[in-house]
Amino acid sequence: MLQRVLEPELMDSDEEAALYDAMDHSHVNSLFVSDLLAAGPFGDDVVDLGTGTAQIPIELCRHHDSCRVMASDAAISMLEIARYNVAARSLEHRIQLHHGDSKNLGFVDDMFDVVMSNSLIHHIPEPSLAISQFARIARPGALIFVRDLCRPSCELDIESLVLQYVAGESPAAQQLFRQSLGAALSCEEMREIVQAIGFERESVEMTSDRHWTWLARKI
Repeated sequence: MLQRVLEPELMDSDEEAALYDAMDHSHVNSLFVSDLLAAGPFGDDVVDLGTGTAQIPIELCRHHDSCRVMASDAAISMLEIARYNVAARSLEHRIQLHHGDSKNLGFVDDMFDVVMSNSLIHHIPEPSLAISQFARIARPGALIFVRDLCRPSCELDIESLVLQYVAGESPAAQQLFRQSLGAALSCEEMREIVQAIGFERESVEMTSDRHWTWLARKI
């Protein structure tokens, strides 16, 4: 198994944020939302941690008529583009942007009906700090839906995934994806983290050739 190689925790330059927003995440985002909705009924108060440029909250609001989303990110540059994206779709009344650190969230306990996150965990040096926060702010019965890249076992597998999924992107975007794969947790590492805070190991599963998903209900 490859050793985890950390990448910068924040993508907080204007150039990085613009590069991220310009990449084609449409299939991944659509699948994330459809899988979230298929996970079962949930209430209207949703938080998206590591929201980036708010593409997933926008996609969720297209398919869920009554939800309200708190879209949180630690990078101001991401939130600036998110503000534009949300306004362009006239969703300011349903998506509220929040500047915050997922490792030390200011939200009160048991605040949200859904805690969701996509591709945040691989940015965090100590992911257990964020995962504990995710569980803390979820209400009893809340849905927790977290998805991220899974670190491949060797460099050859990384290059294969880069070729398969981002060959048509710019060299900078390809390198970003390559680094993200190397910084990701394995499925087993994520299972150990959720088990340590009282969730079933089996709540973390591989859900694609490059993603694991943590799907759980808070008791």
